[in-house]
Amino acid sequence: MKKIVCYILFYLVIFICACSVIFTFNTKNKDEELTKIKVSEVAHTIFYAPMYVALENGYYEEEGLDVELILSSGVNKII
Repeated sequence: MKKIVCYILFYLVIFICACSVIFTFNTKNKDEELTKIKVSEVAHTIFYAPMYVALENGYYEEEGLDVELILSSGVNKII
C-alpha cells in the first residue's frame, strides 16, 4: 500500500511541475508592442467572415498584431 501511495505522490509532483512549466512558457509578455498592419477589403463578402471573427475574438492581438481593416473601392485604390 505504501508503494502505491508513493507512486501516486511521485506522479502527482511530476504532473504539477510539467503543468507549471507549460503554463510559464505559454504566457506571453503583455508589455510587448503590437505590430500595426492595415488590411484592405475590396468588398463585403462572405469570404472575409473568418477575418471578422478573428478581429472580434482577439486572435490577432494574441499573435502580436494590431490589425486595421480598411474598405477600399477597388484593388487599384489600396493605400
